[in-house]
Amino acid sequence: MTGTSSDARLITPTMLGTWLVLATVPFWISAVGLYPYIGVEIVIWSIYALAFNLLLGTSGLPSFGHGAFFGVGAYAFGLTQFNIAANIWVSLAGALLAGAFAGLLVGLFIAHRRGIYFALMTIAFGQIFWTISVKWHSVTGGEDGLLNIARLPVNLGVVSFDITDNDALYYFVLAVFAVVVVLLWRLVNSPYGRILSAIRQSEVRTAHLGYNVWLYKLSVIVLSAAFSGFAGGLFAMAQRSAFPDVMNLAQSGLIVMMTLVGGGLVSFWGPVIGVIVFLIARDVIGAATNAWMLYFGTMFVLLVLFRPEGIAGAAKLIAERWRNRSATPAVLSSETRSG
Repeated sequence: MTGTSSDARLITPTMLGTWLVLATVPFWISAVGLYPYIGVEIVIWSIYALAFNLLLGTSGLPSFGHGAFFGVGAYAFGLTQFNIAANIWVSLAGALLAGAFAGLLVGLFIAHRRGIYFALMTIAFGQIFWTISVKWHSVTGGEDGLLNIARLPVNLGVVSFDITDNDALYYFVLAVFAVVVVLLWRLVNSPYGRILSAIRQSEVRTAHLGYNVWLYKLSVIVLSAAFSGFAGGLFAMAQRSAFPDVMNLAQSGLIVMMTLVGGGLVSFWGPVIGVIVFLIARDVIGAATNAWMLYFGTMFVLLVLFRPEGIAGAAKLIAERWRNRSATPAVLSSETRSG
């Protein structure tokens, strides 16, 4: 990845534009026929997708069991709230640390693997975590899950905000999303992020340059799992519960699909685009037919076949062609005058 002036910025115009658009969502989302809570889902799943893309898009590491970290964070949020402190910051910290610990545990076993073997082991560990969540009834509640998780007030020391209302919750998760975006943007565009991109291109070549590939892979697994667990904690708070279903193989597959459809392989913002498209398609098409996944799956297949770089990649291609087409008349006019 080559650095640019925009990469060096802490906050970019795209970030500001995205935050501004998302800030207006509660004012018009009901008017277009969408359920207001979908805004909360979009923001939380966007955090999850950006965290997942640290592995898939930035590092080239295919994880098909990432729902385990999301679920671990969800359970950790509830368990921290019930057993340690009913404080939102402590509970979110518990979710993040639990995700990081789970990532470390898994990473120690799989960081030395590559390609299909890495992917298969992520599936295996994902199923292990899912099975534990179902069977360890005394801690996780089994198939019933953890219920009665509260939307705790946001205590900022001098002032406290209640977020039991969906609009208040939305603006809280949007503020958290903004912070996470800045952190992940700087991470991806740092020297560390460029080494991860080098690993994506060739682990062997990166190792020959003197970098400890195993350590970098382990570290990005932990970071991705930590942010995924953090998103899981937000999700548990929003849903007021934590269930094993978020950890199963099908749910892990959804985050892969969202990221690829949006264009996470070529764009930092691809996962966010994929989440928006997926969740809106779920509500809009799902209102008309229970077979909405058939239509979304068809779009996914077509994208993989004809535009594997996803929506973001297709948009980049269109923009480049437009710029080239706009530049051509200017070049011809200059040549005509010089002739």
